[in-house]
Amino acid sequence: MTVITRRLLAAATAAALASAVAACSKIPGVYVYEKDGSTAAAASATDPKTYVENNWTQKIVPTVHDNAVDVTTVAKAIADDPAAAGKQYGNQAGTGSPFAFMVKGSGKVTDVDTSVPTGPVTVEVPSPGGKPVKVTIATGPVIAGTAIRDAVKFISFGDFTNQIDYAEAANQINDKVKTDVIAKAGDKAALKGRTVDFYGAFSALAPGTIFLVPTELAVK
Repeated sequence: MTVITRRLLAAATAAALASAVAACSKIPGVYVYEKDGSTAAAASATDPKTYVENNWTQKIVPTVHDNAVDVTTVAKAIADDPAAAGKQYGNQAGTGSPFAFMVKGSGKVTDVDTSVPTGPVTVEVPSPGGKPVKVTIATGPVIAGTAIRDAVKFISFGDFTNQIDYAEAANQINDKVKTDVIAKAGDKAALKGRTVDFYGAFSALAPGTIFLVPTELAVK
């Protein structure tokens, strides 16, 4: 192999390597959203905290309030046919993700568990012609999951720079639930035996289980 041939081969190899590195740098362990082949849209995406601050009162809460289906209707539909119920009443954030549902209801608090970080409050909602539907409402201090983010339909991965920010948007929504919903409901320990009206969302993670993250909670 001549000197010129070796130099040409080295140059071609370096160019190919540079191209590969440039391509891989777009996914440094974190998927980055690009619109129309440009990073400009991703760079200008709103940060999760600002996004939620701008949309919580103006859009997220009203969306749940206006589109929530009675929880007894959704529970029956899931019991009859989970897939059909998901398509009719729920929303999937992505292929393979659980369906998330926006629901509303009213019932009596039968149990308050303050020993668990999620602070589950059990509510029995009367169901016409059947057993009451048991709804567990998360009251914290730990509020987890992506139910509200996924259920409202308009919040998408493309609104954020990467999947970390997309996940953080759900965390920011859950923080809003703690400060704007749970904190205003009063003393959790005093809820037992009271009637509550609620709006919120849950993800169908386990059959027969409704673990609700509330967007509105009124104690009577």
